[in-house]
Amino acid sequence: MPRNCPVHSSRLSEAMHLIVVRLWILLVGLLFTSASLGASESVNKTLRIAYVEFPPITYQASDGRPAGSFIELTRKIAVEAGYEPEFLFLPISRVYLYLRNGRIDVWPGSANVPALNGEVLETWVTPLATQLSAWYLEGTEPLTHFDQLQGKTVITIGGYTYGGLLYWLEAEGSIDVTQAPNYRAALEMLKLGRGHYLFGHRDPVVETLTMPKDEKIRESAIRLRNLTWLFSLANPRAAILREEFDDAYIRLAEKGEVPPIRNLGESFVIPGFPEQYR
Repeated sequence: MPRNCPVHSSRLSEAMHLIVVRLWILLVGLLFTSASLGASESVNKTLRIAYVEFPPITYQASDGRPAGSFIELTRKIAVEAGYEPEFLFLPISRVYLYLRNGRIDVWPGSANVPALNGEVLETWVTPLATQLSAWYLEGTEPLTHFDQLQGKTVITIGGYTYGGLLYWLEAEGSIDVTQAPNYRAALEMLKLGRGHYLFGHRDPVVETLTMPKDEKIRESAIRLRNLTWLFSLANPRAAILREEFDDAYIRLAEKGEVPPIRNLGESFVIPGFPEQYR
């Protein structure tokens, strides 16, 4: 058939049109895929971070926003690592549950929590430490050995397991355990003689010691625990997130924008402290 034949020209035109349509479909598909990947990456850059009421380290401010020294540090590290932090205020039991099922990505909290064994990855960096203390009234014997708790009443704070130590206390038949809803109520119970010792972390208790008669309250150290970032192993990127947080902290520490990397060494534990909860 001659090249200038109308039929030939028509078929050539149809073929060219088909090629153009296919190229257009391919281009649209590539653009859609690119946009989808971009949206996915954007979603993945949001980091779900749990925090608990633990002033002045982590707490919810009166306006509902997350606050505290560990919160500010966490926000700074997350941004340096390339993530947008989304903070969720939760009770400690819910934090443990959500770390197990992956509903949160990370918790700035205590290292070596027995209830989370095999459920989380902890950062190598531990930027802060917190001290658990036994608080008592002036005139009461200082707590220097855990055997002294036999026959005594211990006041605890609702929602805290003290790294599992609460279960040991409750299982000891010769130790009575009573609970207070918060630190202020616990201190008032102690002053009223409703317990011999109050178990409370140093930072929030010191923050609460504001009443005139609080000056009669004394302190014995029980245990020093490191604070770290715990990443949920239910998240398939847990190992990557941990490395990114460690690297981000090191970069900022080298620039003097966060506290220097701590030399951990041996943590303090009072004699007689249960071995399984150290």
